[in-house]
Amino acid sequence: MTNKLTLALLQLPVSSDVELNVGRAVDGITQLKNDNPKVELAILPESFNAPYGVEHFPKYAETVPNGPTCQALSRVSKQLGIYIIGGSIIEREGDKLYNTCTVWSPAGKLIGKHRKIHLFTMSIDPVNGGGVQFDEAAALTAGSEVTVVQINQQKVGIGICHDKRFEELARIYRHMGCSMIVYPSAFCICQGPMHWKLLQRARATDNQLYVVTCSPARDNMSGYVDYGHSMIVDPWARVQREAGEGCEFIVEEIDFDMVEDVRRQIPIYKQRRTDVYTKAKTELSKLNII
Repeated sequence: MTNKLTLALLQLPVSSDVELNVGRAVDGITQLKNDNPKVELAILPESFNAPYGVEHFPKYAETVPNGPTCQALSRVSKQLGIYIIGGSIIEREGDKLYNTCTVWSPAGKLIGKHRKIHLFTMSIDPVNGGGVQFDEAAALTAGSEVTVVQINQQKVGIGICHDKRFEELARIYRHMGCSMIVYPSAFCICQGPMHWKLLQRARATDNQLYVVTCSPARDNMSGYVDYGHSMIVDPWARVQREAGEGCEFIVEEIDFDMVEDVRRQIPIYKQRRTDVYTKAKTELSKLNII
């Protein structure tokens, strides 16, 4: 049985027209599968179906899994017999809104739902990036569950954008047996040059697994400018593929044998001194530091 997976990243433009955005996603997945029959997994960007912004979230929120965006992903996954990690959409449940990634099986079934755990908050000083503020928590509720899905023989952890800044979450996914973490990400252009590649390589080398991100295409005229540069980082923390700034599709085969090869050659998890860490954490807790 092969230990390889062919995946596709769809770095798509996003407009204010939900029907157009979802249609682009469906058409793009269909085109990729028809042109590359080996593609088994398609990955979409964060907020792929509607503009990303606190002022937009209530207007474009949908239910999961019965809303029109989810139903479109369910249909195309079944029609093509493909897994889909559906970027993210704004989910409405009662009076709460969530930034939610849905995962669909080749049978069109919802097999995973990740609500963004770490909501994006920033206030960048002008000297460091032009004076940018953003606060998802002004409109959204944070998720409270980790999400692992089975894709072929592999366990895959799911995060959304800002989740990648928190190494604790990635480490939990490693402990849960994951060989890849996927982060659909609408990463701000003001942080991109400094942290985009750095964070992905850090999570990959910390946990010796694949890290995959999918960004919307950059639109310099939008209110929130995405960085682009969707990326695949291997377990050695090498960038295997990277997109540019605009609309771009990437198709790549990844070999999960590399995960075990890296872990065998640099066995850091066997070397972890949890006794020391636990003792230090206990002492810090007594001092009310953590």
